[in-house]
Amino acid sequence: MEDNKSELDQLSDKILKGMTEASRKLVEESAAKGRSLVISEGGEVKRVPAKELLSRVSTKA
Repeated sequence: MEDNKSELDQLSDKILKGMTEASRKLVEESAAKGRSLVISEGGEVKRVPAKELLSRVSTKA
């Protein structure tokens, strides 16, 4: 049972890492093309320039 939990934790970590990398790639490519992305911020749907999102992510990293 403990091995299954460990495997599940490892799988979850891999999935989250992959999703994070894919999201960053999307923002980087969109910023390079001068595009905007639609996000939800505080329950409000907004269209934000990808360059702005990239700068937000870069300051958090």
